[in-house]
Amino acid sequence: MHKATDGELMRQVRQKDRAAFEQLYDRYVKLVYSFALKSTRNEQAAKEVVQLVFTRLWTTESGYDPEKGQFANWIITITRNIAIDHLRKQRRHDSSVSIEPDQWANIPDDSGRTPEEEIGRRWVREEVRGAYHMLSEHQIRLIERVYWEGYTLSEVAQMNNEPLGTIKSRLHQSLKVLRKHLTPKKEGI
Repeated sequence: MHKATDGELMRQVRQKDRAAFEQLYDRYVKLVYSFALKSTRNEQAAKEVVQLVFTRLWTTESGYDPEKGQFANWIITITRNIAIDHLRKQRRHDSSVSIEPDQWANIPDDSGRTPEEEIGRRWVREEVRGAYHMLSEHQIRLIERVYWEGYTLSEVAQMNNEPLGTIKSRLHQSLKVLRKHLTPKKEGI
């Protein structure tokens, strides 16, 4: 029995194959939900984000390209963007939203994972934590505000009473540090 890859399933989804969509949903709903819940800190909001993510998956004409990376990363990026949009809308009504770093680590366990998937997930988590520790408190706070709390660079500059160019430069340097520590090292080069 051939287990379809995420790329194959996504091609079928673009052709409106309901069974392929259901397979992708079953594979990724827990991941999307846990990420949305971490981002929004609200069960109802997380459910709305999940619905929007999978609606976008069904209705998109373009999308995932296996040549550019893993499907899980692609769907998490979509989830992050939708969650940020939700947080921005909520912030308009509630004044501010804060996601604490200690809550990021509280990822719900998925007992349905194979041992290989769980080891891979733990390895990735440790790599991110290791890279995260390479940043200063100021860099960490900047990344929190932009990527987790949904603030724009202009809003962060205004909050910090600093020029926009300084914030852009600091974010660029912070992401450069993370990229350096998260990029796989090529052997023999």
